[in-house]
Amino acid sequence: MRHDYGYFEEDHLVSVGELSLWRRILGYVRPHATPVAGAVFLSLVITATGLVLPYLVSIAIDRYIVNQDLGIDLRIHGLGRVALFFFGFIVLEFFANLFQVVLLEWTGQHVMHRLRQDLFRHLLDLDLPFFHRNPVGKLVTRVTNDIQNMHEMFTSVIVTLFNDLVRVVGILAILFWMNWRMALILCLLVPVIAANTIWFGRLARNVFREIRTSLARLNSYLQESLSGLEIIQLYLREKDAAERFTALNRGYFSQTIRQITLFGIFMPLLEVLATVAVALVIWYGGGEIVRNRMSIGVLVAFLSYMRLFFQPLRELSQKYSIVQSAMASAERIFQLMDSRPGLKSAASPLRPETVSGAVRFQNVTFGYEPGRPVLEDFSLAIAAGETVAVVGPTGAGKSTLINLLERFYDPEQGEIFFDDTESRRLDLFWLRSRIGLVMQDVFILPDTVRENILLGREISGTSLDEVLEQAQFAGVVRGLPQGLDTRIGEGGTALSAGQRQLLALARVLVRDPRILILDEATSSVDTETEMLLETALERVMAGRTSIIIAHRLSTIRRADRILVLQKGKIVEQGDHLELMRKNGLYRRLQDLQHTEYHGVAPEGTG
Repeated sequence: MRHDYGYFEEDHLVSVGELSLWRRILGYVRPHATPVAGAVFLSLVITATGLVLPYLVSIAIDRYIVNQDLGIDLRIHGLGRVALFFFGFIVLEFFANLFQVVLLEWTGQHVMHRLRQDLFRHLLDLDLPFFHRNPVGKLVTRVTNDIQNMHEMFTSVIVTLFNDLVRVVGILAILFWMNWRMALILCLLVPVIAANTIWFGRLARNVFREIRTSLARLNSYLQESLSGLEIIQLYLREKDAAERFTALNRGYFSQTIRQITLFGIFMPLLEVLATVAVALVIWYGGGEIVRNRMSIGVLVAFLSYMRLFFQPLRELSQKYSIVQSAMASAERIFQLMDSRPGLKSAASPLRPETVSGAVRFQNVTFGYEPGRPVLEDFSLAIAAGETVAVVGPTGAGKSTLINLLERFYDPEQGEIFFDDTESRRLDLFWLRSRIGLVMQDVFILPDTVRENILLGREISGTSLDEVLEQAQFAGVVRGLPQGLDTRIGEGGTALSAGQRQLLALARVLVRDPRILILDEATSSVDTETEMLLETALERVMAGRTSIIIAHRLSTIRRADRILVLQKGKIVEQGDHLELMRKNGLYRRLQDLQHTEYHGVAPEGTG
């Protein structure tokens, strides 16, 4: 049985020669054209110095070591000058390499920094359906591993590939200039080496793709498991989770072994071909020396150039794989950046100066899956300043109302109005800034209490103190070690569920929204904290349009109107006493909850 854990790689594997991808990559490189040009120039210097060294060895052998016509002093003096030049070129090559590495790393880091920033900003602008379709592990792989693959290409491949290609062409030109017959012997093996390289590259493409797929599945499952560790331990699923992780880890291990095996076959094969070429050159060149048709220095230089010739060929094969891996990563990164939010923005979005807070659903139909509507022909009008509670069994559509109000989704049919303006005509950021949402699970940043309340907003100290008092959070802050500067969240002080709810109310007050939505805000707090929350809610809801969604029916009795939802439709509405007298679904929900909490039916309900 195959486990994908929500992750699927794209079937298409990009070609290294994909021009559209290279254009987009170069778009990120273009602002750094000067350092890249400097790295290219330095690569020419490195290539030139590397090609000069064997020629200097040839001069030293032929002119000063085996040449008996010169005196000993002249020969020693000549060797000293050659050695001095040799040392000078080595020093030049060292510093050229040093500065090239610095330039490439500087450029690569800047390019990857900008690409990672752009990708993350783009993710923040995508809508919720996108994140439901794409697991977190897959997206994390895009922002981390895939961008790291591209970084490796920028820093160790692009310019050095150019460097190696120039070196190969330069070596061939020198070899033909030195002895065209021996150069032809070498050229006979080039097609075999090229075929071997192409064969290796094609196999490596598939292996690298499988490795990325396995790694993404591993990341996805690891993230899901660690996020749900409490549930895994609660239901004693540690063994099952470990077995699943072992299966995924074994898959990643086997793909990595395939890659190592592939390199283990290719690299020795290339070495064998290089050794055959050297043997042929020694056989032919040695015969030429015996016949006095070639000097020893030329043969030594020729063998040195051959070594330099095969070195970039070996590296070209490996770097081709790196480029292939990076291009596949680039394709996936740009595919992600090309994904567009499903929510369409108006050509000229409206930002009204004032908003009273009236909300109206008009014949709204919506479902998360085609053909399975959660709300169907749903209509509802909420007056400005009215407090409306929404109750109903699980799956009735309560949370869907929130998603539509916050415009995380758009209705398939019908319209939603804020005051008299349809939601799709409003600026999305403006709309969400006018709605305050307090949920059961409060997201806490690993930061100070102050930053968790303000979330980047500016507010005076006096105003913040008023917010804390109004949200009943001031007492909590006074009890913290460093007050507002206490670090909370991961690695910091832990807040209780009720304290997090009070913090969420403080966040809402800082934004001062016209519409307040409470989604199960008091469902998991103790009695004492619930009393604080009730007091805070009374102050926070004053003068605002408020929508309360709760399973604990005791928290909604203050509502001006209670709506009872069932299968996406309003089946009852009225205040608490009216609905209890109707003896309908609301009454049954009350009776069930009272029985659940106390084990008996409420008095006076017979």
